Amino acid sequence: MYVPAKMFLTKGVGHHKEKLTSFEMALRKAQIAQFNLVKVSSVFPPRCKVISRDKGLELLKPGQIVHCVMSQVSCDEPHRLISASIGVAIPKDREKYGYLSEHHGFGLTQHEAGDHAEDLAADMFATIMGLEVDIESSYDEQKELWRLGNTIVRTTNITQSAVGSKKGYWTSVLAAAILIK
Repeated sequence: MYVPAKMFLTKGVGHHKEKLTSFEMALRKAQIAQFNLVKVSSVFPPRCKVISRDKGLELLKPGQIVHCVMSQVSCDEPHRLISASIGVAIPKDREKYGYLSEHHGFGLTQHEAGDHAEDLAADMFATIMGLEVDIESSYDEQKELWRLGNTIVRTTNITQSAVGSKKGYWTSVLAAAILIK
């Protein structure tokens, strides 16, 4: 049974006259272009440890099949603001699983997109646990955690935003959670 024990977050942006190449450039900036990436759904595994990108990359080999949760978006419109974000909701009880969310779109700042992705991850976690979420009262901004019933959940995000190239080249952004056994 394959259950990831480690995860790292990464992000990147790329620009090029070809859409595919701009995405490749974003993968390179994120330092994950050398892997065969397989997108999976959004469960943060129980007991999974979040590690730095540098530590995570040391555990992987070029050409390896790597599972990830990825958000990506591209545009070829000058001055268009785009963003891609991964939100993470990790329960205090590490024996429980958490959630990862993907959010991408247009017109949101990096901060706005990141907050939205965190809210999505917390909401998905709450609904699977049968809990109601009131975004205004469930989040403790000072402690940076969610109180969902008797469950405490910490959230974080990684977000990449960019403005479309003035030349009309393709701009691609991505954010990813890389899962490692």
